[in-house]
Amino acid sequence: MSWFTTDYNKFFSDLAKNNNKEWFDANRKQYETHVKRPFEAFTTEAISRIGKVDPAVRIQAKDAIFRINKDVRFSKDKSPYKLSCSANISPAGRKDHATPGIYFELGQVGVQIIGGVYMPDREQLEKIRRALIKDGKSLRKVIAAPAFKDSFGEVRGDVNKVLPEEFKSAAKSEPLVANKQFFVAAKLPVSAITSPKLMDMIMDHHEALVPFNRWMADAMHQ
Repeated sequence: MSWFTTDYNKFFSDLAKNNNKEWFDANRKQYETHVKRPFEAFTTEAISRIGKVDPAVRIQAKDAIFRINKDVRFSKDKSPYKLSCSANISPAGRKDHATPGIYFELGQVGVQIIGGVYMPDREQLEKIRRALIKDGKSLRKVIAAPAFKDSFGEVRGDVNKVLPEEFKSAAKSEPLVANKQFFVAAKLPVSAITSPKLMDMIMDHHEALVPFNRWMADAMHQ
């Protein structure tokens, strides 16, 4: 059984052409029936499965799911709604972008899956860098694992052009020291949204992600 019907994708396709409050209000029932409630059920099940692997994950769906309303205060695009539903499952949920977890987004561009550390603060970043200097080989082993490479490819993130003196030489031998973000990403086609295997696909990516997330979490808590 699929978690989402073709009406899920149709809603966002129609919303893309009518991204305004009047249209959304007139089609709110469709949103509730075909988008919001199925996505809440899907996220609840994902949290349950992930919680069996990581007992620290004890959040509810409402703690993980992002609002469909966009923050347009600083954007040139003033269309009020996102063209996807998204959730971040970690011990801290959607309010923390540094705690390692798994983020998934289902919408017009397909399925996006992201993990790792997206917005570490200064202290967390320094701890990750020191862990890389001390034992970067262990992380290299994690990201060289076939399951990780097949699922995510490589570690991504913005890089500091200017580094503190103590990290400059280390970055020459371990380039990740220069990163200020440490995340991984994968993308599945739109057809995956209505596939009965969608949950399994997400869980397969989560399984591949766990060693990377654990390394990052350990680094930030050393």
